[in-house]
Amino acid sequence: MTQTKLPRIGVLAIQGNYASHAQALTEAGASPVEVRKPEQLAGLGGLVLPGGESTTMLKFLEKHSFFEVLQKFCGSNPVFGTCAGVILLAREVLNPTQRSLGLLDATIERNAYGRQIDSVIVTAETALAGGPLEMVFIRSPRISQIGPGVEVLATRDGFPVLIRQGRILAATFHPELSQDRRVHRLFVESVTAASADH
Repeated sequence: MTQTKLPRIGVLAIQGNYASHAQALTEAGASPVEVRKPEQLAGLGGLVLPGGESTTMLKFLEKHSFFEVLQKFCGSNPVFGTCAGVILLAREVLNPTQRSLGLLDATIERNAYGRQIDSVIVTAETALAGGPLEMVFIRSPRISQIGPGVEVLATRDGFPVLIRQGRILAATFHPELSQDRRVHRLFVESVTAASADH
């Protein structure tokens, strides 16, 4: 095996299921770094914004002067948001409205599928090679609108659940809770490609 350097990818580790993302990134061929302070973004090739509580994450980011630094980093590097991470990335957030990074050309409705009890696992075909993908939905937001530059990679009930816009990847489900690593591998590949461009 050749000694290729694994891409260093941060996982925003302030709340939510960041440990499972770190594990998934390792299995997908990356070196994960838990990020809790703005300065920890330095030298990373990309960043995962995990699921959790988007309002709690926002409060933390605003309290620690992290919001603007994060916005700048996510605007110029590959970023992958899942569930609450998608809410943070979106251009517009509804139900209720809240501040967001405004980088992903999409409108997101929070808790659109109901409460925790309405969590579900769906297996469906996607644009990814390798057959149907298992998608774990937990109190998921819904992507109700997307801009023309957004590519839909998977849907549920006619709504996009996995989308890509340039270097931004967003999933309203939790790929880190599945054994299938295709979504994380897709992100790792985009980080590797972006590093090669630099």
